Amino acid sequence: MRTYRRVAWAKYARHRNMYNARRPLHAYAAGFAMPALLIRLMPFLGHPMPKGPLLRNEALAGLTVGLMMIPQSVAYAQLAGMPPVTGIYASILPALVAVLFSSSQRLSVGPTALSALLIGASLTGMAQPGSAEWIQLAVWLALLSGLMQVVLGWAHFGWLLNVVNAPVLMAFTQAAAVLIIASQLPPMLGFSGDWWAMWQAPAVDWTAAGFGVATLALLMGVRRWKPGFPTVLVIVLASAAISRWIGFEGHGGKVVGPLPSGLPGLHVPGWPGWDTLGKLVMPVLVITLVSFLETASSAKVDSERKGERWDQDQDLIGQGLAKLASGFSGAFATSSSFSRSALNLYAGAQTGWATIFSTVVVLMALLFFTPVLRPVPHSVLAAIVVAAVVGLLKPREFSRLWRISRVEAVIALLTFAVTLAAAPALYWGVLTGVLMSLSLFLYQHLHPRIIEIGLHPDGSLRDRHLWHLPPLAPHTLALRMDAALDFSTASAFEKRVLAELSAAPDTRHLFLFAQPINRMDASGVEAFEHLLDDLGERGLALHLVGVKLPAYRMLEAAGALNHPALVLHRTDADALQAIASLPAEHPPSCWGDHI
Repeated sequence: MRTYRRVAWAKYARHRNMYNARRPLHAYAAGFAMPALLIRLMPFLGHPMPKGPLLRNEALAGLTVGLMMIPQSVAYAQLAGMPPVTGIYASILPALVAVLFSSSQRLSVGPTALSALLIGASLTGMAQPGSAEWIQLAVWLALLSGLMQVVLGWAHFGWLLNVVNAPVLMAFTQAAAVLIIASQLPPMLGFSGDWWAMWQAPAVDWTAAGFGVATLALLMGVRRWKPGFPTVLVIVLASAAISRWIGFEGHGGKVVGPLPSGLPGLHVPGWPGWDTLGKLVMPVLVITLVSFLETASSAKVDSERKGERWDQDQDLIGQGLAKLASGFSGAFATSSSFSRSALNLYAGAQTGWATIFSTVVVLMALLFFTPVLRPVPHSVLAAIVVAAVVGLLKPREFSRLWRISRVEAVIALLTFAVTLAAAPALYWGVLTGVLMSLSLFLYQHLHPRIIEIGLHPDGSLRDRHLWHLPPLAPHTLALRMDAALDFSTASAFEKRVLAELSAAPDTRHLFLFAQPINRMDASGVEAFEHLLDDLGERGLALHLVGVKLPAYRMLEAAGALNHPALVLHRTDADALQAIASLPAEHPPSCWGDHI
């Protein structure tokens, strides 16, 4: 009996612990009656309270990501032209703010290679990298970009970011990867200057080159062997030890140098002037757009795995607040890292507590272990950046896109070329891709697909000319427009119908299969009424088949459904039955509505 009670109590205790581990924080604070609006504004109230196995699992995932974030943040800070310690600053408070106010809790927010490149490229020519003026401009970029994301999310304008389609983003990302690798290869190979200096007066530090090449080889090799292993941290610690042992800094080698320890203070940037702010407008727009697209790529994967709908507006707010926190910490604009987020999921993270644990790891490093990073060679950091972005190079994507859509492939190639040619003004690449994509979108909507249909042997209605099908009936014209009937398609619709009628002057009945027409506006209704009047004057009947409710209501409000030349059919089957019973030479006026 006692054994049974012990077993029963153990089962109850396990069930209670699992239940409590999944109870949201607001359940402990105010019962289960917390308003849904408050939870939406502060998503962290819905985070589960970790206990037992969940707590250990989140701590392990956070430790894994935190160990990777420390050296990456320092390397990305240098890529952005910022002091190395600002990369660590950008990995603490911004990550906490993002996980508290974003709907996607398992994303790793902090410095990323693409955002760092955009910052460094945008400020080139405006200040000296690493100077106080450069830091101030980078802070303004973070603040303005964060404010814009918060406003867009609060106003539910997240859909505006969809103006960048997948081909343009793919091409821009690959071009940015090429530029990042090109900028990091000289320091990784031990050269003291850029590519021009390499060709003019090559001066190689062979020790630095050895550090860089060995780091890259180890990172690429261990990545395939064991993705979750903290290779970056181990290599950084080993390179620091070797550098200190051989006296690399004393022999003139470039190293990270001393890093200030302690928490970052509140940083309020000075007013840069309207002229300077005007120069930051385009970089702010591009950073806002590209950084959130980075977030979207990770957030969609996270939402799919959880089986939830992605709340892009709430993530906009969270990412924007993270940028504001980074700016007021004296750091630069942050984003969601796809590689670190993937590592977070790979390590078994289930909630946002993993990010909180990773932030604690970075904080401990800032407070107690910054002296360890001082002797790390610059070439090691450059190799870390190269290893992180080399996976973005996917040339096969262009050939795959060419097979899918040659027009979009050309747009992607031009975006890639303009991004490379316009460097460091990278926003011209995004702007070129967006304008060409919108032009293609507009062209496709101004030229809708309108086909004459016939009855296929399998019973479906298909393009009559493509499949070499006979007309549905003598003196009958059957058309289908695969688009909405609005201001962009109204003119093309009228022209095509009148052209078809002119080519077939013996037509007595025009059947318009309207299932694809899911929307009409005032221009579309006006074009439809003009067509009805024209057909009525010719003594023809217009048979409207399968009209959808939104279009039906627009026509009903305009009074077009009472026109004597209009005949309605609910379904394709009704229309085909009516066609089969068409009199050979009966006037259209005797037709009644088939509703």
